[in-house]
Amino acid sequence: MGRTSRKRSTLANRAIVASAALILGGGGLIAVNVYASAGEGSSGSPPGRTWNAGTQMSTIDCPDVGNELPDVPDQARWEVDRELAAMDTQITDAYQQFADRKDEISRDPGLAENAVLGPLKAKRTASIDRIATAVGRNADRPGGLDGLAPCSLRADDSNDMGDQGADQGQGQDDGQNNDQDGGQDNGANQGGDNGQDQGQDQGQDQGQGQQGNGPEASDFVDIQSVQPNVDRPRQRRGASRGTFTTNCGRNENGKFNPDNVIVAPGVSNGAHHMHDYVGNQANDAFASDDDLANGDTSCRNQGDKSTYYWPVLRLQNGTAENDADADGGGKDQNIGEIQTPSQVTLKFVGNPTGKVTVMPRFLRIITGDAKAFTNGDANANASWSCTGFEDRQLKDKYPICPDGSQVVRSFAFQSCWDGQNTDSANHRTHVAFAQDNGRCPNGFRAIPQLVQRIVYDVPPGPGFAVDSFPEQLHKPVTDHGDFINVFDDNLMKKVVSCINGGRKCR
Repeated sequence: MGRTSRKRSTLANRAIVASAALILGGGGLIAVNVYASAGEGSSGSPPGRTWNAGTQMSTIDCPDVGNELPDVPDQARWEVDRELAAMDTQITDAYQQFADRKDEISRDPGLAENAVLGPLKAKRTASIDRIATAVGRNADRPGGLDGLAPCSLRADDSNDMGDQGADQGQGQDDGQNNDQDGGQDNGANQGGDNGQDQGQDQGQDQGQGQQGNGPEASDFVDIQSVQPNVDRPRQRRGASRGTFTTNCGRNENGKFNPDNVIVAPGVSNGAHHMHDYVGNQANDAFASDDDLANGDTSCRNQGDKSTYYWPVLRLQNGTAENDADADGGGKDQNIGEIQTPSQVTLKFVGNPTGKVTVMPRFLRIITGDAKAFTNGDANANASWSCTGFEDRQLKDKYPICPDGSQVVRSFAFQSCWDGQNTDSANHRTHVAFAQDNGRCPNGFRAIPQLVQRIVYDVPPGPGFAVDSFPEQLHKPVTDHGDFINVFDDNLMKKVVSCINGGRKCR
């Protein structure tokens, strides 16, 4: 492939019931079942939101069944994951149907139900039934999942959000060294229309506009208009202050695929977007733990065969990539020139309140939410910034960096482990973030926290985006990272010793 160098607050929390579009009067209003609710994936039904007739529906919004599943027996995990991946494909196919007929649907909203949403609901209902059956063979059959089958159309409300000015919140990084470490951002940006106008002007001046199905100019903000918002946790007595940095390159090997062995094992193109991989070179949808243990690694320390992966970033400059006609690429609305990072830092840091313990081999951690645009930001953990401005972190905007400054993506992974499981049914509940006071929740123990920092030398202004599921419209809030621990036992002990001993090791 040609290369140049993942709690609903400000985002509306949308759980969807059956979508019905209704024209009222001669050219009046279109009422669509898109609404805000209090909890992720809940099936309550507050009053529908009314849109002007001129409002263009932009995407398909479906409840995330995976987030709503109860505990899934180990014997049923593979079958459940396969069905969840099939449901992602169903949404992707339905989105393409919608995109191809968007103009017709805007003139005849009833067409959405007949041609897109109705058939999608039928397929989702069948998949949900198969999931319930698989679980029911080994445990109590889960109930209440049928209410998650219907989907809805929704508009891209990023323009409305931009007009409101700023999403208030505080950022949080790992608090270990300096701004270069990046970190978790629990808030979003403080930028307003001024930065967006500059971004639009710069994008037009440079001939870099929106391509494909997103992002929009309003998804960008001038980093210089954002106020510092990083809040470092205070180090307490007994804190583990050391660090361990592993050098695994920048994916100079060009290892890409649209699989996700954590979420969709055994399913080709399970992600519907392309991933960069560093570390383990055996990673694809079909890799077993043994495959990973025996695989090659791009890491300088050969004791680290862990796999680190994230969606690629593309420059939307009209250049066609080698995957322009491939799954995960052009077939899934991911277009443009894949960018090789100018720098990748993989650092493990400690806990501000105490010591860390070894993480188990083959522990899987997903941070962020690839579907955060439609799911809401309960699991979002994107942090965007620019070199020289990393005390300012953005959650739901891409940064416009000044000349001489580069774009930075940061991920601070969950740093608490339940002490038992290397994975969980929803791939989240076996790990957790530390609480505001730095301590792990009850029943969890502190482990080394992976902090990723990925830097790109791209032209300033709109014109770049991360790969995403097609219906997520390349929104910055959907950014996410994945990690599978394949450190050998001796090296993991060294990691813990360095962190607990306050040393900086490599």
